[in-house]
Amino acid sequence: MILVTSPTMDLYIFAVVLFSLFAGGHSLQCNECTNMTGPCVGEAKNCSLQLTACSSATVVGSIGNNSAVTQVKSCNSPLNCVNASVNFGIARATISMTCCYTNLCNTQDVPDSYTIIPNGKQCYYCDANNCSNKLNCLGTEDYCIKAKANITSLPPTVKGCVSKSVCDIPSLVPEGYGDISCCQGDLCNSAKSITLNLLLISWPFFFYTLFH
Repeated sequence: MILVTSPTMDLYIFAVVLFSLFAGGHSLQCNECTNMTGPCVGEAKNCSLQLTACSSATVVGSIGNNSAVTQVKSCNSPLNCVNASVNFGIARATISMTCCYTNLCNTQDVPDSYTIIPNGKQCYYCDANNCSNKLNCLGTEDYCIKAKANITSLPPTVKGCVSKSVCDIPSLVPEGYGDISCCQGDLCNSAKSITLNLLLISWPFFFYTLFH
C-alpha cells in the first residue's frame, strides 16, 4: 500500500520529528504539545533526569511553495536552547526557541525568526541535476554545510547554508550520512574545499530525507 500525504501533513511530521530530536527529556515538569493551527496548549509532563529545561519553540518549514508554522513545547536540555536555520535551497527550516527552568514555565509561544532577507553570503546547494548551484544565504545562515550519504537510498550529497548554532551543537550524525562539514566563507562547501569537520544536530537531515 502506498501512503499519500499532503505537503501540510509532511511538514507537520517533519516538525514533530525535528523537535523530538532536541527533546527527550529531572523531576522538572514542563508543558508538552505540538500544534500547527494556533497556540500550543500543553499538558504537564514529568521530564527525565537529563532534561533540566522547559522549552517553547516555533518551527517554520518550507519546501518549494509550501510552508507551515508549528508551535512546540517540551522538556529539553539547556544545551539545545538555540535559534537555528538550515537552508538546502529547495527546502528550509528555522527554529526559534526559549527555555526556562521552573515547573510548567513554558506557557508562552515564541515569535518565529523566519526571514527571507539575504545576508550577503553564498553557499553551494544540490538539486536533482548537480551540486554546483549557488544559494543566497538568509538571515542568520552564516556557515556553509556539506554532507555525503553512505547508503544508496539517500541523495548522495546535500549542501546549503546553516547558522553557526547548528554546527556548534555536538549531537549524533543521523544514520545514513557521513563526512559532514561546516565552513565559513563564500562558496566554501565545494567539492575541493578544505573544511572543518563538525558534528551536526540531526534534524536538518531528517528534514531533507523526509521529503525525498
